[in-house]
Amino acid sequence: MTLLKFFEILDNIAWGPWMLVLLVGTGIYLSSKVGFIQFSKFGHIMKQTAGRIFRKEKAAHGEVTPFQAVTTALAATVGTGNIAGVTGAIALGGPGAVFWMWLSALFGMATKYSEVVLAIHYRERNPKGEYVGGPMYYIKNGLGKNWTWLAMIFSLLAAIAAIGTGNMTQINTIATSVNATIDAFGGDTGAAVITVMGQTISVSSLAIGLLVAVVVAMVLFGGIKRIGAVTARLVPMMALVYVLCSVVVIVSNWSSIGHIFGMIFRGAFSPEAALGGAFGIGIMTTIQKGVGRGIFSNEAGLGSAPMAHAASSEKDPVKQGLYGIFEVFMDTIVICTITALTLLCGVESGVDITWGQNAGAELIIASFSSVLGARLGSAIVAVAISMFALSTILSWSLYGSRSFEFLFGHKGGTLYQIIYVFCIVLGAAMKLDLVWTIADTFNGFMAVPNLVALLGLSGVVVRLTKEYFANPELHR
Repeated sequence: MTLLKFFEILDNIAWGPWMLVLLVGTGIYLSSKVGFIQFSKFGHIMKQTAGRIFRKEKAAHGEVTPFQAVTTALAATVGTGNIAGVTGAIALGGPGAVFWMWLSALFGMATKYSEVVLAIHYRERNPKGEYVGGPMYYIKNGLGKNWTWLAMIFSLLAAIAAIGTGNMTQINTIATSVNATIDAFGGDTGAAVITVMGQTISVSSLAIGLLVAVVVAMVLFGGIKRIGAVTARLVPMMALVYVLCSVVVIVSNWSSIGHIFGMIFRGAFSPEAALGGAFGIGIMTTIQKGVGRGIFSNEAGLGSAPMAHAASSEKDPVKQGLYGIFEVFMDTIVICTITALTLLCGVESGVDITWGQNAGAELIIASFSSVLGARLGSAIVAVAISMFALSTILSWSLYGSRSFEFLFGHKGGTLYQIIYVFCIVLGAAMKLDLVWTIADTFNGFMAVPNLVALLGLSGVVVRLTKEYFANPELHR
């Protein structure tokens, strides 16, 4: 058995039906415990999150503003999964996968809310005076020191997943999309190559890797405040550009919108009826792909985003926790939905899609091109993917270094940052089948320690939630 095959088996276990049931089941349980806050308090949540975006707020040394904390977390979640992940879910599970993506996100909001509440409540300050928190800290400080071994397992899994999922696969996506755009405009990125250890490497890919590595190093070694400042500008800009261009495609196919929503709702329970024939897509495949890609996109339950939220200057855990709900709403309900509608509009206008076959960003490029033209369509998607992936690299650098810091102390975090920057260059130049599979496996398994902690500490979340809503002074 090859190493790749071994990790493919582990990956199927990590993201199998049992994990999806555990993730969604935890979301349903936590939703019931906090009174389905994502529905009952939705207006209040929007007022306290979206309504505060343009407020000028200051943060002390070692802290970021609440908005910078959520944009850092959003930078990690709003990534290539919002484009390639959604198109893959639809191609493999049919249009109905979108419905199950929505459903998992609605309950995932309570999971992310609970993660953030606990991250703020149990956070610490490191030797540099920065707030540090996340699953490893609420396991150690909440469940108790006897559970430190579980916190260490989470940290190890998260540190490995950050290099793969948040780094090498992201930079490889940037290099691939930029090279495709250069080729679309008449360039030839395959002309200049070098051979290293028997592997042919595109010079343009290597150059892209080096450039991104320099940019990330400049931001990363500036600490959490610089990461927060960059993502606070990058995330809204990248989301706005992508959403506006998608809306152009959707409006151009407005007459098909009713039929598309019909395909989504019919396909959720009868995939073949929605597709108009037998394509071998069953209901279980539709559910699994919708739920799995949805969770992969918004990361609710994985335990990554709480590490960014823990650095917030916000002192009240619940008030910052509301940003966790907003985060999942923006990532899945808004951006993933827009991607899905853009793709299905393209399908309605003639974009070819092979149902039941894995697909990625090329389908969105085709949908954009059907309205905006081939060159402009590929350029817009390349820019969007590059910005999404760059922001993901920055945010996951924080997650990985925080995890390594928990295991080996502050100097360990600095060593990890150096390794992380080197892996950017490596990831741009190499083939990543094995790296992606390993990272995806660790990404799935890191959810287990986090979910154990969320269930064990759900009573704390309930108590803090009740205290917040019983005190109107905290709502200002």
